[in-house]
Amino acid sequence: MLLVVNAGSSSVKVSLFEGDIERRRGLASEIGAQGHEAALAGFLADGFGAGLKAAAHRVVHGGAELTAPCRLTAATIAAIEACVPLAPLHNPANLVGIRAMAKLLPDLAQYASFDTGFHASNPEVALAYALPAAERARGIRRYGFHGISYAGLVRHLRATVPEGLPKRLLGLHLGNGASLCAMVDGVSVATTMGYSPLDGLTMGTRSGSIDGNAVLRLAELHGIDGATRILNRESGLLGLGGSSDMRALQTAATPEARFARAHFAYWVQRHAGSMMAAMGGLDAIAFTGGIGENDAEMRAQILQGLAWAGQVPTYVVAAAEERSIAIEAQALMARGL
Repeated sequence: MLLVVNAGSSSVKVSLFEGDIERRRGLASEIGAQGHEAALAGFLADGFGAGLKAAAHRVVHGGAELTAPCRLTAATIAAIEACVPLAPLHNPANLVGIRAMAKLLPDLAQYASFDTGFHASNPEVALAYALPAAERARGIRRYGFHGISYAGLVRHLRATVPEGLPKRLLGLHLGNGASLCAMVDGVSVATTMGYSPLDGLTMGTRSGSIDGNAVLRLAELHGIDGATRILNRESGLLGLGGSSDMRALQTAATPEARFARAHFAYWVQRHAGSMMAAMGGLDAIAFTGGIGENDAEMRAQILQGLAWAGQVPTYVVAAAEERSIAIEAQALMARGL
């Protein structure tokens, strides 16, 4: 038995796996910054701790060094802590979950998978911003996210497509957070998110790609905290159409809602052309994430705009990030790590 833990700033989700089969799941929400330990203790007392051999955590940012799933040690936890400036909204919460489990079950082996790790295979020309060396040395570069989702997508297609994994695969993780990934032979060669999850596509509340000078102007007008709030929590579909929920926009039928959906599709299509260039063509498309899986109208609109690339197989794959984390941890356990 292995417990997958996804700790957020005010919530914690857990999934109990036996092998790659999910047996139970639980959610504690609105628990505040100090509630993770109590929530996890409650899950363990409620049967999630029975026969437990290990825990595995989703960690958003592994930086340039933590690029593969690993067993958590004092050194790896310190490395995750060092990445806090790169993901100040996510890594602190992930660390709270790790430390809470260590306190509750000190002898339990713990593992981590990193959302950034899958994209470490991108060539340096794709990762580097054209900044002075001193700024690049501070870690200001592209990292990419949703890597756990893309790794699971590749694993699923390898196991289920009779012809084998398509060589040049465009992955579309479309949800409240959204990104594209260009994969060659299952390896990421380019992705739309960059230094943070703000970059790239129009998202639920994030602006997506925006000129740096526009960001500076927002900071001038609203201060850094205000600009951060606007770009991350008040923009995207919410800023354009009045709702971050694509389903609500689909039924609203207002001009603003229609424009928000059109904007989302347009920027998926436009960034998709960039991803195809990065992998030298296209052999298949795979949708995942809440919008990618459930909004057939949006999928059709996106595919219509990509018809120029030729007819290729299209797959819809259920996002299974917890299962991917469990599989990666169990692979390390099988190797005695």
